[in-house]
Amino acid sequence: LYIIYKIEMDTAETNNNWKRKFIIIWTGQLFSILSSSIAQFAMVLWIGMETGSAEVLAYATIAGLLPQIVLGPVAGVFVDRWNRKWTMIGADSFVAVCSAVIALLFYWDMVELWSIYLLLMLRSVGGAFHSPAMKSSIPLLAPPSELVRIAGINEVIQSVSNICGPMLGATILLTFNMSVVMMLDVLGAFLACVSLLFVSIPNPEKKETSRNVLQEMYEGGRIILRNRGMSWLMVSEIVVTFFVMPIVVVMPLMTLQYFNGTPYQVSLIEMLFGIGMLAGGLILGVWNTKIRKAFLLITGYFGLGVSLAVCGILPSDYFIAYAVFTVVQGLVLPLYTGPFTALLQTQFEPAYLGRIFSLYGSITLLPSVIGILLTGFIADKLGVENIFIIGGVAVSITGLLLLFSSAVRNLERERRP
Repeated sequence: LYIIYKIEMDTAETNNNWKRKFIIIWTGQLFSILSSSIAQFAMVLWIGMETGSAEVLAYATIAGLLPQIVLGPVAGVFVDRWNRKWTMIGADSFVAVCSAVIALLFYWDMVELWSIYLLLMLRSVGGAFHSPAMKSSIPLLAPPSELVRIAGINEVIQSVSNICGPMLGATILLTFNMSVVMMLDVLGAFLACVSLLFVSIPNPEKKETSRNVLQEMYEGGRIILRNRGMSWLMVSEIVVTFFVMPIVVVMPLMTLQYFNGTPYQVSLIEMLFGIGMLAGGLILGVWNTKIRKAFLLITGYFGLGVSLAVCGILPSDYFIAYAVFTVVQGLVLPLYTGPFTALLQTQFEPAYLGRIFSLYGSITLLPSVIGILLTGFIADKLGVENIFIIGGVAVSITGLLLLFSSAVRNLERERRP
């Protein structure tokens, strides 16, 4: 059956061929991302129940981020060198092995915190290769005019996982145990690998390289700097991530302390944000907009900044208004993440995209670690509501400054380097 399907896919000459490929890829990715979301939430919940320590949770989060920050630029070089389809399959397989080891440790009751940190770091190594390989493959499969819509559907998949993952993670953990949770993650990674086997992903024409990893990393950075508009957008992403990450971390405190909410209302706010993000992704996926990606991105920045600032200004008895603006935050998030991804995919040649997505991931994840480490201090000194106001104003100003940049406004008029 596999051979027959491959022959059909390879000989099909219809305009919808790329759509069939994405349906297959998305099916596997939905299971993989959902199972990872379930495992991630269950792991956080297990650590919280076992230790009751916010410090331990912060260290576990950092353990899952640091390898992608450190290895990202190097991983991107190899993503551009290797076959991208088999890079994704290899990365998913490696993550599956790590999850299987975690499952066995829980089953044998041999889990210690250091082993959790180590295995979370190893899983992150797989992500450092998989994410840039997947994103850099998309423009090789789909027409440029469809990239924003594809980014929107990717946001839908992520949103569904964000909404369902915590609920399913808590249910499975409390009904069964962490071994079952992690084996589900293994199954999700396996299904993602199987779906990729049914898809032919072309590799870009290789550029002449020195075979020196550091020089190829430098070449990726140089390509970005040659495009002034994209350079400014990357700087803006660093700024936005730096101000938004502390808000993400203190959002439960905002609900509990400032709005005097309950744990139920904390989960409600998380769900409403996911619903807004789902709606925003659906809009991008269905609406084939002719608006320039840069202007759509700026609109997303400004909308997110205003809604965050308003949440900080609201009186403490305006919980319903806070909930409404949380939906708005989720709704506008895909308006800048989707177009930004599409711009990266269209502004640079496919042969460099592995390095570019890896560098982008590294430089935007670093503020996340800083934000996580500083969150407690910032919340105690400034108050959670003021973090929303400061972050919202900063994000709004970032969007306005981009609007006055001719390099950003003219991005889609320029030839890619």
